[in-house]
Amino acid sequence: MAQVDTPRRRGFRMPAEWEPHAATWLAWPHERSDWPGKFEPVAWVYGDFVRHLSRVERVCILVETDALAEKVRKICDRSGALMQQVELIVQPTNRSWTRDSCPIFVKSRGGEVAVTDWHFNGWAKYDNWQADDALPGVIAQHLGLRQWTAELDGRKIVLEGGSIDVNGRGSLLTTEECLLSPIQARNPGLSRADIERVLRNYLAATNVLWLHNGIAGDDTHGHVDDLARFVNPTTIVVASEDDKSDANYDLLKENYQILKLMADERERPLNIVKLPMPRPIVFDGQRLPASYANFYIANKLVLVPTFNDPADRLALNTLARLFPDREVRGIHCLDLVLGLGTLHCMTQQQPA
Repeated sequence: MAQVDTPRRRGFRMPAEWEPHAATWLAWPHERSDWPGKFEPVAWVYGDFVRHLSRVERVCILVETDALAEKVRKICDRSGALMQQVELIVQPTNRSWTRDSCPIFVKSRGGEVAVTDWHFNGWAKYDNWQADDALPGVIAQHLGLRQWTAELDGRKIVLEGGSIDVNGRGSLLTTEECLLSPIQARNPGLSRADIERVLRNYLAATNVLWLHNGIAGDDTHGHVDDLARFVNPTTIVVASEDDKSDANYDLLKENYQILKLMADERERPLNIVKLPMPRPIVFDGQRLPASYANFYIANKLVLVPTFNDPADRLALNTLARLFPDREVRGIHCLDLVLGLGTLHCMTQQQPA
């Protein structure tokens, strides 16, 4: 039987987020129902984000229409962005969470960058996802990159970028709640071994580290990028809650204990560092997925969500110690998190 052509067979892997970027991909927010009563301020959070990001790398922003592109250009300019670093691409999207809908880029030993195209189905929750699902192919064509469709036995596989985190050496973090649960099931009928096989073939993940559950309030049902993240090849930060009465206390303690027993792809123990959680943020009776683990690592810069919370300073100081060669900056996200995501959720890195 002929072997399936996959990125791993061609020497490609998913780079770690701290490796050099050619650009960051965003999609400008337009789905008003994602921020009920708070839609207008969100544009200025994006503007502030682009201001910081444009100083260290190119920013590619997907916009719904030419008219919106003109509005976005004005907001970014007024926010102080370096506009020569900002590219606006008119392309319809359903939502602005590009971490999950944009392509997951891979890179070869020789430096070629390519696209892996995974099926996106609105987190197995929303009905309007078709425009977002088309983005990997659109972006691959826009950039002129080679493209692989992630399949297993002829079936296109669902995977969101927020459900995984990698160290670029073969280790990948994820959760059972997201990839194996029958609730919001991404790939019904696939076993743990099936999913590991796909992650190995398309992202060169040879060491899959399974945590249990994601944080309270996360409507993606267990994305790891609100929970635990690699900060270097052998160090992971994990969200931690000290309040025993909080819904996150037991599940975060369990994940910390699991991580303490895990090893990297070379069977070396991992260094596990606790990252605090902000106090619960509730809007209109709904707990929101506020987490400092949703930071974004850019060239020379780490952008961290902050929430007007006493733990903001501790989180920023912890990450500053772990990224001594990068500037660590907070971005105020109290309005943004109403959309059930923050900085990592709204970004997708394109490797240099």
